[in-house]
Amino acid sequence: MTIDQISVFVENKPGRLAGITELLSGANVDIRALSIADTADFGILRIIVNEPVVALEALKAAGIAVSVTQVLAVAIEDVPGSLAKALRILSDAGVSVEYAYAFITRNADVAYVIFRVEDTERATEIFAEHGIKTASPQEVYDI
Repeated sequence: MTIDQISVFVENKPGRLAGITELLSGANVDIRALSIADTADFGILRIIVNEPVVALEALKAAGIAVSVTQVLAVAIEDVPGSLAKALRILSDAGVSVEYAYAFITRNADVAYVIFRVEDTERATEIFAEHGIKTASPQEVYDI
């Protein structure tokens, strides 16, 4: 099961990231997780939000370059080695990870990892075979 990740093109200029987050706040959108990768001139902000449709509409209405990508959210135990185990399972099955980022919740026993993989269906099946739970969109959006 995949969830919507919003990717936003962000110029590397003072206040640009603040403006985007203020825009989302003004639309009553709550950011659940984020990652930003940058170069000297621009960055790609990747976010998981509670209301992806609302966020997408607000960003587009403001003329911001944005896209939606399907990613996996995986619930893993919040203990040393859990991420390594999940990555080893994918590696042993020949599934490449394009990128990943993680976040924790108020539930001290669970951490979530967002995976962008080459084959989400196969990765989902592999995780299920190994007892690793993929989170539903609503589960992540409601955190």
